[in-house]
Amino acid sequence: MSDTSQFLAMPDAAIDEADILLLPIPLERTVSFKPGTAEAPKAILDTTEQLEFYEEDAGWSPFKHMKLSVLPDFTDDRSLSDAEFHAKLTEYVASLPKDNLFIGLGGEHSLTPSLVETRMPEPGTVLFLDAHADMRTSYEGSKYSHACPVTRLLGQGHKIVMAGIRSIYESEVKVIEKNPNISLFLDWDLRGKGQWESFLQRVNSLEGPVYLSIDMDVFNPATVPGVGTPQPGGFFWYQMIEVLESLFSRKEIDLRGVDMVEIVPEASRVSEMTAAKLLLKIISFWGCAKGYNLKPEAGSQTQIDYE
Repeated sequence: MSDTSQFLAMPDAAIDEADILLLPIPLERTVSFKPGTAEAPKAILDTTEQLEFYEEDAGWSPFKHMKLSVLPDFTDDRSLSDAEFHAKLTEYVASLPKDNLFIGLGGEHSLTPSLVETRMPEPGTVLFLDAHADMRTSYEGSKYSHACPVTRLLGQGHKIVMAGIRSIYESEVKVIEKNPNISLFLDWDLRGKGQWESFLQRVNSLEGPVYLSIDMDVFNPATVPGVGTPQPGGFFWYQMIEVLESLFSRKEIDLRGVDMVEIVPEASRVSEMTAAKLLLKIISFWGCAKGYNLKPEAGSQTQIDYE
């Protein structure tokens, strides 16, 4: 592991005192189109310095009330096999405190099941936002490919609610049709207002343990051009905000973790900015759902001079 950037240039809280733990995972083992996912965590965190502390949608400054710790990068060790690396990642995340918001910042999408395995060991629901179904049993010789995470998640006993999908393999369609644990919302189907509202209601109705996985290629390339495997179509910014509002409007939400994956830094830095802003939104909405906005002002922001 190595040192990494800070979030909004704030000092990192002690791990056992942090309300939010953010783990950069610069993983790039199985990318199959545009390289660069290993550079994403640092690029996104560096971009957070351009954010404001105030989060305008929820109407508060989350870090006045919450403490955040950016953990050292969980760097790849190419001497390890895919299985060994992912086992090591799971073991490390299992050693972290659980009573917090955990965010894994990738890196390629293959990391998701390794995080879910320890953050949500019992059967739960993964809200999987992606352009691709990611249900191959193996791809290019590895079941740990970024094309396979949903298959691994199903093997862990979880239900999957996937949305934004607009690239899917024929065999994946057949599995979805037969598996009652998968709810599929194709991107084209979400173009209609009724279908979109139905999806939001499905998100709002999630019960029990929930994990949120965001592949940034779920966005339209006009919004996020810098991703490993872009596809035409996809979410726009305020659609994503609606999804988060639907998820976090349930005050009793048992969110076990979040990951954000598959950004490839690009010259305009629009993609990194969108990712950074999205992290702030997730933290803010989760904090409000948990009542941190009503707690004393003793968060990370109070430890720096930022005016």
